[in-house]
Amino acid sequence: MAYASINPYNEKLLKTFPETSDLEIESLLQKGHQAFCAWRQSTFSKRTEILHKTASLLRENKKKYATLMAQEMGKRLCEGEGEIGVCADICDYFADHLASVLKPKKITPLIPEEGKATLYPTPQGIILLIEPWNFPFYQVFRVLVPQIAAGNGVLLKHAPNVPQCAAIMVDLFQKAGLPEGVFQNLYTANHQTETLLKDRRIQGVSLTGSTGAGRIVASLAAKHLKKSILELGGSDAFIVLEDANLQKAAKWAVLARHSNAGQICIAAKRLIVMEEVYDEFLGLYRKEVSKLRAGNPLDPETTLAPLASKEALHRLQKQVECAQEEGVTVESFNLKIPSQGFFFSPLLMTGLEGKNIRHEEFFGPVTHLYCVHSHEEAIQCANDSEFGLTGSIYTQNEAKGFEIAQQIQSGAFFINHPPFSRPNIPFGGSKNSGYGRVLGPDALLEFMNLRIINFMDINAPPMM
Repeated sequence: MAYASINPYNEKLLKTFPETSDLEIESLLQKGHQAFCAWRQSTFSKRTEILHKTASLLRENKKKYATLMAQEMGKRLCEGEGEIGVCADICDYFADHLASVLKPKKITPLIPEEGKATLYPTPQGIILLIEPWNFPFYQVFRVLVPQIAAGNGVLLKHAPNVPQCAAIMVDLFQKAGLPEGVFQNLYTANHQTETLLKDRRIQGVSLTGSTGAGRIVASLAAKHLKKSILELGGSDAFIVLEDANLQKAAKWAVLARHSNAGQICIAAKRLIVMEEVYDEFLGLYRKEVSKLRAGNPLDPETTLAPLASKEALHRLQKQVECAQEEGVTVESFNLKIPSQGFFFSPLLMTGLEGKNIRHEEFFGPVTHLYCVHSHEEAIQCANDSEFGLTGSIYTQNEAKGFEIAQQIQSGAFFINHPPFSRPNIPFGGSKNSGYGRVLGPDALLEFMNLRIINFMDINAPPMM
């Protein structure tokens, strides 16, 4: 598996990177463990200082990092700058909260004779991050930052098509003052994942990726008794009730499906619309899609970027062919699409009821549309998926929105707004969308040993 930067807009090879050998892996593990042994002893104030400095460097250089993402995976410049802003916010959030979450905490005994117990959140070692290409900085930062804040070390195995982003992140943290070796990058092949997970210096793994990749990594982690956190695929429902603001809902639907060229786990992949407003909503949706402009991600006029790779393009094309073979109706929007680059013209699919293809995740600008006749049918349709990441519902009836949202099987659900993430809000999925949570205060504790030290008076009776 070669690590190569290929510009998705003009298909030019930018740079290649050699794979990390088994010998180099051992060297990185040794260096990382030595760095961890020192870093775990660092003060909270030192970690806070480094994270705030990282946030400052991100904001000062956001165009530089956003430009790299545009060139390496096709992200629009404005979206990349927004992503860098979120990463800076993550750094600041964990810098401000690490001390309060990680400080030792007294535990009140059930009876006085049980002594004085104290909980010490204790870092354990190196955490392996296996991250995807669709948000080259954010997907890393949301796991990396709390682990650094907690005193653990990190090894990053990033996606093969964003090696420059992986390298520049290590450089960024070192410029902010993070000791060398605490955060390292490696370009390994998939078969080397077990080499890493079986090593005693690796204490856990966090993966964001496909459900198939999650099953493999989770089984390897379990085999070697390592904790895992998985954020996997999604096929989020976007429910439009009969009383929704249709103009706004249609705009949100197009944005929620086509941002990042539709390559978002929490994208609105399945539109579920009440029969009473189906035709009107569909007309508004088509009108909004027709406004999209495909082009250079660095051009501020571009609103539809290319897919990240030729492989992603071919995978999506194959899925569409399979859908058509099953009898699904596929509608195109006749947008002007550049002849060069990994562009995919938006499509709308109907007639999916009863078709096997409806259960697949389409990672690109392909929308599934359903017409439902009752709220109960909308709920059933939304839950008819192996995934359970996020989703949203649009209604002017707040009570009805909450009532339906509580019946959807997902890690999060939003009313009158597409899903989003913030540093202080735990993020994760249910069902085949994975387990565990990133972000929020508990992210600091995910890979910690919650040690208890208990003191008892020497003359206390035995507690058996």
